[in-house]
Amino acid sequence: MKTELFISWRYLTTKRKERFISLISIISILGIAIGVMALIIVIAVMSGFDKDLHDRIVGNYSHINLTSFKAIEKSEYDGITKIISANPHIKGISPYIQGQVLLKEDNRYFAVGLKGIDPVTENKVTKVKEYIQQGSIDNLTEGGIIVGKELAGYLGLSLNSTLNLYSPLGKPYTLKVVGIFNSGMYDYDLNLVFTSLKSAQDIFGLANQITAVAIKLDNPDFASSVREDLASKLDFNYNLKTWMEANQNFFAALKLEKLTMFIILTLIILVASFNIISTLIVMVVEKTKDIGILKALGMSALSIRKVFTYQGLIIGLLGTMLGFFAGIVLCFALKKYQFIKLPQDIYYIDRLPVSIQIWPDITLIIISALLIVLVATVYPASRASKLKPVEALRYE
Repeated sequence: MKTELFISWRYLTTKRKERFISLISIISILGIAIGVMALIIVIAVMSGFDKDLHDRIVGNYSHINLTSFKAIEKSEYDGITKIISANPHIKGISPYIQGQVLLKEDNRYFAVGLKGIDPVTENKVTKVKEYIQQGSIDNLTEGGIIVGKELAGYLGLSLNSTLNLYSPLGKPYTLKVVGIFNSGMYDYDLNLVFTSLKSAQDIFGLANQITAVAIKLDNPDFASSVREDLASKLDFNYNLKTWMEANQNFFAALKLEKLTMFIILTLIILVASFNIISTLIVMVVEKTKDIGILKALGMSALSIRKVFTYQGLIIGLLGTMLGFFAGIVLCFALKKYQFIKLPQDIYYIDRLPVSIQIWPDITLIIISALLIVLVATVYPASRASKLKPVEALRYE
């Protein structure tokens, strides 16, 4: 062990008459620990929100959506699928129709988005089949409709209920509820319904036509590059939008919120670092005689600086490690027991998601904490190194 590190450790661990310094050291360690623990928990929750919403959005919508300025004919769709299928990253393709309709139940009216799908191919591009809690997507034939859990609760619908629907042209339709799905996202479960492709074509007046094509990839992260490849091969009349572009504002806001929380909670560690400064300053005053003796024995100013720098880093390291372990334990407890519930109509999801990411989240938190501690040691260590042996021992 280096001499400077040994002296630093002795100064922290040996019993001293001035118990006040020990108390400040403990407070400094706890301050750093609380700051690191709070940062780890909050950033893990923010990362959990990001990951959970990412999975749910991708589950409800395809990785890439192809739309056109006009309705797409069946022969045109066959040509599009041939071009799209040539890309090696394509896993699934499904046609669909989407538009707005008006639902009527008793004297209540509710505007929702209606999506007409092919039950066979839809399973290849979204997770709708997995989300259905009652009924089955296989029952989605002409005249059937699948509604979200929240919408079913709002309109008092159950399996096999009939639902009155008005097309954009005002034409009434009566559909039978053949399924109720729960994606876990309040907005989707309240504002989206599914019918068969044939029913949607009838409702929107699109005979043998579709309005869009859903595309699924083997990796959603390749969406941008695949979109560029397909855009270069398809006619300019088609518009390709990735799932990231469709939710760009949402994920940008989440990322900004995560960064803001990181900066705000880092201030806790910054405040705790002032305790380290005060601890080291008091220590320098208490050890003035020791510093004089060490310098008289030939220890350099740099070594004296290292002694107090190491001392501050030991306090910071102990606090960081304590905060790290406490934060990880609490994160696992939150993830396993889910004892914090969220109002689904506000946060889209009904529980507090937690995602522990060692890189970059936890690593950056630990590095940031140690850097703040290191900066906090600069002034006290500098002051100790500038003491002269004669002045230090004058009154001893």
